[in-house]
Amino acid sequence: MDAEGWNERYRASELVWSAGPNQFVESELADLPPGRAVDLAAGEGRNAIWLARRGWDVTAVDFAQAGLDKGRTLAGGLDIAWVCADATTWQGDGPAYDLSLIAYLQVTAPARRAAVGNAYASLRPGGTFFLIAHDSTNLTEGTGGPQDPSVLMTAEDVLTDLGGETFEVQRAERVARLVGDGHGEEPAATAWDCLVRLVRRA
Repeated sequence: MDAEGWNERYRASELVWSAGPNQFVESELADLPPGRAVDLAAGEGRNAIWLARRGWDVTAVDFAQAGLDKGRTLAGGLDIAWVCADATTWQGDGPAYDLSLIAYLQVTAPARRAAVGNAYASLRPGGTFFLIAHDSTNLTEGTGGPQDPSVLMTAEDVLTDLGGETFEVQRAERVARLVGDGHGEEPAATAWDCLVRLVRRA
């Protein structure tokens, strides 16, 4: 879906995503001391807002202005830089960030490699790169998510995208995410995501 398609989707509903942060963003990044962060493909800003509330200096980047406008409203008076730009072409101001976050940017491999490369290049040495996305195996083993295999990925794919870079892998694996609580008409189901957390080295 292009930027205008996402703009239309964001305009058509109050919130496309939940107001709270992604569960893996919250569980994995809560232990990091606040610094400077960039959230690429930030959407309506749920993860950026969570980081800002924890004291981070956050730049939220997305190519859909309607999503950023919603995020700015949801953020209230929080000081977040809302930047309308494509994650695949955005360039930060050098290796200046302590955290680069990409959550559920489901694009084809060439676009993914560009976004991953941009996120990593924005990190200072010692900074954390974090990606969570729908895993390739979710198509046949999980529930929900994109049904186009070309926009799914594995943790190994993401590490390959960063071939030649020097980093310490903290986590690179498939993780389960429970969808639904099992109390409604539909039973709870498992979705499969890929999670990559690493630290940039010089």
